Amino acid sequence: MKTRYSRNRIYLNANEQETIKNYPIILGGCGIGSVIAECILRLGFENITIIDGDQVELSNLNRQNYTQNDVSIDKTEAIKNRLKSINENATITVHNCFLTTENVEQYIKGHKIAINALDFTSEVPLVFDKICQENNIPILHPYNLGWGGLVTVIAPNGLALNTIEKFDENFSEVNMVEYASNYLKFWGTPHTWIDDIIEKYKNEEESLPPPQLSIASWTVAGMCAHLLFNIATNKEYKKFPEFYLSTIMNS
Repeated sequence: MKTRYSRNRIYLNANEQETIKNYPIILGGCGIGSVIAECILRLGFENITIIDGDQVELSNLNRQNYTQNDVSIDKTEAIKNRLKSINENATITVHNCFLTTENVEQYIKGHKIAINALDFTSEVPLVFDKICQENNIPILHPYNLGWGGLVTVIAPNGLALNTIEKFDENFSEVNMVEYASNYLKFWGTPHTWIDDIIEKYKNEEESLPPPQLSIASWTVAGMCAHLLFNIATNKEYKKFPEFYLSTIMNS
């Protein structure tokens, strides 16, 4: 008999499929998180909480899980409608607000895994991680590198991202990407295209958000789905300061 997840067979057994069904996931930010949310829902995670206070903009459509009809709509409303159209029985909880240092703890509690897809424009993403660690919740950090995806997992008892923070500047996505690039060079597998993108981005005359492509959004979504599955089913996974990089670029 064909069921919703019958084509997951062999990759997932019945017990694993049942385990992830009600496994509570919290997703902070539904930019790249909008793509991740659909990927994990299709795998079988049916208990997803999403928090974001932004509205869909035209410039989001090159890489995020929205359509032109969603422009000016709250991102949480648009992605909830999208996810419910895929699985109307899934538990999709959304909060149309921005996370702050004051409210982050109340939203995090009760979940087993977190995805930190927040913009590093304040201290909130690092506070998000800190509170998750205190509550024994592993945190996935996804990064869109255009032609490739980067994901690292902050373990409850592991190192935090601010351990690579530079003393003269606030932590940002660029710090993590630079760290990953230097790590790869140290181990003899340099990806010079990453350095090239970072340099060009830093040399832009205007203060702009990092460039991103749809290729990496979907790559990262698949990586996060696999990692969530591994964590939920007690399989091995790499923890920060290690990371995962998947790219179609060779060097």
